[in-house]
Amino acid sequence: MSPEVVGIIGIIALFVLILLRVQVGIALLLVGFTGYMYLSGTNVALAQLGMSAFGTASKYSLSVMPMFILMGMFLSYSGLAKDLFKAVDHWVGHVRGGIGMATIGASAIFSSISGSVNATTATLAKVALPEMKDYKYHPGLSSSCVAAGGTLGVLIPPSVILILYGVLTMEPVGALLIAGLVPGILLAFFFMLTVYIQVRRKPSLAPNQQSPSSFQDRMKSISKIWPFGLIFLLSIGGIYFGFFTPTEAGGVGALGALLFSVLTRRLGWKGFFASLEETIRLTSMIFIILIGATLFGQFLAMSRVPTAVTSMVVGLDVSPFVIVAIILIIYFLLGLFLEGIAILVLTLPIVYPLIIQLGFDGIWFGIIMVMVFNMGVITPPLGISVYVINGVAKDIPIQTIFKGVTPMLVTMILFTILLVIFPEIVMTLPNFMRGGG
Repeated sequence: MSPEVVGIIGIIALFVLILLRVQVGIALLLVGFTGYMYLSGTNVALAQLGMSAFGTASKYSLSVMPMFILMGMFLSYSGLAKDLFKAVDHWVGHVRGGIGMATIGASAIFSSISGSVNATTATLAKVALPEMKDYKYHPGLSSSCVAAGGTLGVLIPPSVILILYGVLTMEPVGALLIAGLVPGILLAFFFMLTVYIQVRRKPSLAPNQQSPSSFQDRMKSISKIWPFGLIFLLSIGGIYFGFFTPTEAGGVGALGALLFSVLTRRLGWKGFFASLEETIRLTSMIFIILIGATLFGQFLAMSRVPTAVTSMVVGLDVSPFVIVAIILIIYFLLGLFLEGIAILVLTLPIVYPLIIQLGFDGIWFGIIMVMVFNMGVITPPLGISVYVINGVAKDIPIQTIFKGVTPMLVTMILFTILLVIFPEIVMTLPNFMRGGG
């Protein structure tokens, strides 16, 4: 068989293994090693496996990941989610649909802390759904606010999946994290606007409103969460202004989160050790995935599949934007069946060189890409966020939740189109950061 055929067989095999729920890192290692062994022999494949493992694990750029994960774990186990929700609720809860908007706002902040769509969705479902139920919100609307809010963590820094994208593509991690800030904030605003439009058109979705909170209560609610804002500004602001490297910013954030959690007596020994354990578990899982992705990428490079695909597509007499549109549609379809990290490591060795060859910015594409495949977490049949909500609120039927999130999905699609038409939304901050503004 030709190397190209072997490469295509490897891609299909990887796809099948992931669909069969084989752990992504193991599937990558298995296919990458087998393919490399077929093309180069057992001894070369074994040597490459060792070099891939050491070369990947020893990268300084990867040290940013456990730092930001640890920061998120300290803050997550400190019980910050409830205070975040209450704080945002004090400011917008009196508006019709305001509790739903508060849920989205709190989710945006908490998802950036936890870095996990599932953790954010489950936590805010426990905090916000009972509150909205008391105010007679329609179950579809209340669950859609939780589901949509949980998706924001892929954009708002520090996003673990954007860090992964940066490591896999060699794009600067700091610029990638900064690039997601404006789109993440804007998407949260558009989600809130979607809620506002829905309840204006159909007031029965949110029939009861809270009384406006006093200025004193609003300021008191902020006093409970301002340290988080300070930690965020120190770490992310430090990256933007060049005070810290991403790794140093993660270390500052983790130390700040620990001091905040301990000094306010929010984090006991049990939470402290649970934070460390969860950080080690997640970091180990991601490192295995990255080692596997490196080996798989090297196998694909040897098979010449990425080069052949790039040459074929670039030679087509169509607009580069048509090609990008086709790629994004494929990403959307993959997101219906696979989780984000799996899509990332499966497609980047082929798609990223093509995008660069077409003349697009790798940072811009990273934001667009994670936006599109993240739609799958609220879309059937995978729709993992929907199933998480149903697990927390068993009285809300699955079909009600899926129907409820449809307007949010439309908002995500329209917002993605907006980012494609106006790439400046994504690139303004990174360009300033790189001295191009």
